[in-house]
Amino acid sequence: MNAPLKVIPLYKNETELIKRAMRSDREAQHLLFETHAPKMLSVCRYYIRDIQQAEEAMLNGFLKVFTNIKSFKGTGSFEGWMRRIVVREAISYLRNKQTVEFNTEEIETYQTEYVENVDLEVQDIQRLIDDLPEGYKIVFVMHVIEGFKHHEIAGMLKISESTSKSQLFKARRRLQEQIKQLNKIRNGTT
Repeated sequence: MNAPLKVIPLYKNETELIKRAMRSDREAQHLLFETHAPKMLSVCRYYIRDIQQAEEAMLNGFLKVFTNIKSFKGTGSFEGWMRRIVVREAISYLRNKQTVEFNTEEIETYQTEYVENVDLEVQDIQRLIDDLPEGYKIVFVMHVIEGFKHHEIAGMLKISESTSKSQLFKARRRLQEQIKQLNKIRNGTT
């Protein structure tokens, strides 16, 4: 005769998991980590080129998430709240491990040139972003990918709004140049 199967409740209700995690329930924290770690690692990876360093920043971010989880009010998404913590941790990691320089030259015009589309894989896009100077990359990711406004970026990075705008402009210009070059290579016109 077959032994009855043990039913293990799956906590699909994230609200319940969050409440349990607030009570320092390690199982709930583990389930939240398992659910969100892949996405949070990719967030760190946007900012940090080296995968081991990105993992370290992500783990530090989760430590802060679980340390401060009681401050999550339940308004808005938990993932969004967590993402902001992880973004700040990735930026803090870069500041502590590397020197991040922001070129403060002002650029008068913010016109962008049209670049013909090219089919790029995710890895190609990540490589192009990784090749940007750190200051360009951080502002580009925060504005374009994370959706932060320039005044928010300026506050988090302790730079002026005009520096944030300038870094974004330069990052876009550099990416456009790289995409043009890829177009030429793929079309055999180099």
